Parts: sequence; C-alpha cells; structure tokens
Amino acid sequence: MIKVSVIEDKNDLRSSLEKLINESVGFKCISTFANCESAMPAVYKDKPDVILMDIELEGGMSGIDGLRIIKEKMPCFNIIMLTIYEDNELVFNALKYGATGYLVKNTDFGEILAAIKEAHEGGSPMSMTIARKVVDSFKVKPLAFPLTCRESEILDLLCKGNSYQSIANKLFIEKTTVKFHIRNIYSKLQVSNRTEAIIKINNNRVS
Repeated sequence: MIKVSVIEDKNDLRSSLEKLINESVGFKCISTFANCESAMPAVYKDKPDVILMDIELEGGMSGIDGLRIIKEKMPCFNIIMLTIYEDNELVFNALKYGATGYLVKNTDFGEILAAIKEAHEGGSPMSMTIARKVVDSFKVKPLAFPLTCRESEILDLLCKGNSYQSIANKLFIEKTTVKFHIRNIYSKLQVSNRTEAIIKINNNRVS
C-alpha cells in the first residue's frame, strides 16, 4: 500500500485527488492539506511514501519554499510537484530543492497514479512537456565533461525521468550495466544523484 499525502489549495482538485487515490488498488491517501504550514507537522509524523504538492499555493508559504523546508528536514521524502506552470525557472528550482517529480495539473489521473508508483519505486516522473524542457535546456550547449557516447545516451534518458530498468530495456542492456555507467557519470560530474546531475549539466555548459 503506497501512502500518499496531498497539499493543494484548490478544494475541488484536492478532493478529486483524494478520491482517486483511495479508490485505486494499492494506494491510500492518508492526509490532505490546503497549505504547507498545516501539512508539515503531520507529514513529519505520518511519513507518507509520496507527497503531491501544488507549486503555487495561495497565501503563506509557496510550494517551492515548502519543498525546500521539508526536504531539509526529511531528505528521503518523495515529493511530486503539481503545477499549471511550465516555467523553466520553477522547474529547475523544484529540482534544485529536491523534487522527485514534476507534473502539470492537466495530467490524466491514471498517469498521476503511475507517477506516484514510479516515485515510490525510485523513479523521477515528469510530464512530457516538462521532461522536454529539461532535455532541451541540457542540449543547448555541449557538456564540459568527458562523457562517452553511451554515458551521454544514458544521462539523456535519466534526465527524462526513466528508471534504471526502463533505461536497460530501451538500450537492450542489463540493469547492472546501467548502474555501472551511472556510477561513472556521477563520478565524472561529481554528483551523487539524478537531481544534482540535472542541475550540474544545466549550469556547466561550454561556450
């Protein structure tokens, strides 16, 4: 059972997400909140497997600030940002502060459930439009790092939110081989995870 908390200031959407989650096999919405201030004490105590959080909460703390504070205290939490915005700065700020995934609010409910499951299993789900923005920004200039063609290919798939197994399937290689390449990539970029890799490649392009 995947335990989910929802932080969303729009009552209708918050209720719809709660209903969707509770009516789906293998999922349970354990709490809902209209703002980060009321959510924080509860999620620290209840430790949901995944948090769905609006990026632009009205009044008080924004979703980005809430994300930053929650991740500072509980870095292991999986937080998927929900937004109507596809602004590059918001996307990269969310990634910088540790968002596990980034979905636009018009995402199909079935895809939201799939994203929750993917985040719980170690993936980084992103709406296609968001993933494209990440990849496009990362292709603007070549990397100033000596990655092999295979490493670049794997890094591209990783930045699109693919899991290790998904990358292995797409490249017709073993999952252990993917892990080997990703260890090399992280070593060359001097990072320790996918989010740090995305930020590093976005900030370190050769002119």
